[in-house]
Amino acid sequence: MSGDEPNADESRRLRWRCRRGMKELDFLLLRWLEREWPRAGADRRAAFVALLDSEDDRLWYWFTGKERPPPGGIGELVDAIRADAGL
Repeated sequence: MSGDEPNADESRRLRWRCRRGMKELDFLLLRWLEREWPRAGADRRAAFVALLDSEDDRLWYWFTGKERPPPGGIGELVDAIRADAGL
């Protein structure tokens, strides 16, 4: 396994952190983790981990477009997740 591949502990930890209070958020976050994490660069991975530190209500506002996420890595990631989900 290369240093870029998540180990089993890291994968479990990230999957657990993707579980939120809303199934819609679970779906968006887990989908990105499964599809994009393996090939994401260090900056994108750091943005995703920072995104997971956000409160559920803030995530919901960002993903539904009710509020704009902060500029930079998190904002670009939110935009990519929204576009991938057709939001």
